[in-house]
Parts: sequence; C-alpha cells; structure tokens
Amino acid sequence: MQPDEFSPPPRIRSALWVSAQIRRCDALAVPAVISRRGDPDAGSILIKVYRGRADCTVFTPASTMAGERGWMRATGPEPVDEATADAYIQRQSQRDSDLWVLEIEDPRGLYQLEDVIE
Repeated sequence: MQPDEFSPPPRIRSALWVSAQIRRCDALAVPAVISRRGDPDAGSILIKVYRGRADCTVFTPASTMAGERGWMRATGPEPVDEATADAYIQRQSQRDSDLWVLEIEDPRGLYQLEDVIE
C-alpha cells in the first residue's frame, strides 16, 4: 500500500526525537535535561528554553492550516519569567500523563528550534 497525498507524514517516536535534541545540545555545549518522561512512542513534547530568569519560552507542537507540523510559543510571543514557564508546564503535565518536558539552558542563544510557527 502506497501513501497518498492525504496521508499524514510518518511520526518519529517521542523518545527518539527528544534523544536527538539532547545530542544536538551536547554538540553545541548547551546543557539540556529531560525533566519529565512521557510515553516513549507518542507522548507530546514541551520544550522549555531558558535564556535567563526573565527570558524563558515554552514551545509546544502545533500544525499549520496546511497540516505542516511545527512548534508554537505556548507562553506567548514574548519571553516570560521562569516561574511563569514552570507554571505553564505544571498545568500541562496535570492534563497529560504522557507528556515529555525537555529543558534547555541556553543563555548564549545557540539552540534554535526548527519549524517554529509564528
């Protein structure tokens, strides 16, 4: 059976994707930790990028109207303080027991998430 143009693209396992991001961070000498492990196959992923006490952004998976996958700034267009970012993550983790949380400490701004939906 061949995939047709209406089939969604295959999804990569959550555990593998998170592991790849950890390796990317290692290559950049950017500290990254998994602060919460979710379902290894299909758990949703939140990424907290910490650039300073008042400069955190939490990214969540999103899709465009055309169905393209990407990442959305879950905490809004502007960076927030770390307490606000952590409160958002806490609320989401209470709703989703399969949630992964990847925390990246990057004050130099070296880590760039691909496919951010503006």
